[in-house]
Amino acid sequence: MKAISIHEKEDEPSSHHRLLVEAVQETLSLVATLKQKTFVVKLGGSALEYQRAVLQDLIWLHDLGVKVVLVHGGGPSITAWLQKLHIPTRFEQGQRVTDAQTLEVVRMVLCGHINRELVALTTEMGGDGVGLCGTDGHMIQAHVANERLGLVGEIDTIDASLVLHLVALGYIPIIAPLGLGANNTCLNINADLVASRLAGALKADRLIFLSDVNGIHLPDGTNLAELDAAQATALIAEGIIYGGMIPKIKACLQALADVPRVHIVSGAVSHALLSEIEGHSHMGTTITR
Repeated sequence: MKAISIHEKEDEPSSHHRLLVEAVQETLSLVATLKQKTFVVKLGGSALEYQRAVLQDLIWLHDLGVKVVLVHGGGPSITAWLQKLHIPTRFEQGQRVTDAQTLEVVRMVLCGHINRELVALTTEMGGDGVGLCGTDGHMIQAHVANERLGLVGEIDTIDASLVLHLVALGYIPIIAPLGLGANNTCLNINADLVASRLAGALKADRLIFLSDVNGIHLPDGTNLAELDAAQATALIAEGIIYGGMIPKIKACLQALADVPRVHIVSGAVSHALLSEIEGHSHMGTTITR
C-alpha cells in the first residue's frame, strides 16, 4: 500500500478550496452584473396558472439586483367572463374584436381581477409589487388602427417615467395592457405589444415572453432554439407561424430595435426566468437581431 505524505494530504483540500473560491468569485461577479440589468417579462393569460412560480422567480431576481417589470395578459379569463355574460367573442388575425361592452369586461378582468391578484400574491410572497394599468399617468398613448377591431389600440408612445420611478424606489411594477386613445378613451391593447414597446422604452437587456408554448416549432415538432429577424419574418410568410403567434412574433421583432434578445418560453418550465441570468437559456426560442 502506497504511503501518503503530509504534503499530499494538504494538496487535496487546497485544490478543492481553490475551486470553491473560484466558483464563489464567479457567482459574485455574475450577481454584480445583474444590478445593471433590466428584465421585462410578459406573462400570458394562458400561462397565469403558473403565476406563483413566475412571481417567485421575479422576486428572487429582484433581490439579486435585477430591475424587473411584469406585463400580464388575460385572454382566457376575458373569454370566460364574456361567455358567462353571453357576450359574443370574435377574433381577427389573433386579436380580439372589442366593442364598448367587451371593453368593460376587459377592464374588469385585467385591472379589477388579474392585476390585483398578482400584486396581492407578490406581497404575500415577500415582494414589493405595485399594480398599474397602461392608462395610469398617461403611460400608453394609442389610436384605433383598424375599425374592424373596434376599441383596440395601436401604440403611439409610451411614457416609462412612472415605471422607472417605481423601479428606482425598489418596487416591481405589474402592468395591465390598456391605453388611452383620442379624448382619453380607454383602448384594449395586445399585451405582447405593450411588453415589447415598454422594453424598448426602458432599454431592457432582456424581454421574456412566458406563454403556454415552449417557443416556436416547425410542423414536424422540431423546436427552433434560435432565430433572427429575417428567419422569423419568413416563417410568418410561409404560414408556419400563424394565428395568435403572429402578433407575438411581430412584437418580438419590434423590440429588437432596442432590446438585444427576446426569449419565448413556456411558463410551465421550472425557473425559466432564473435561466435568463446566464444569458444562454436552452429552452424555448431566442430571437436575436
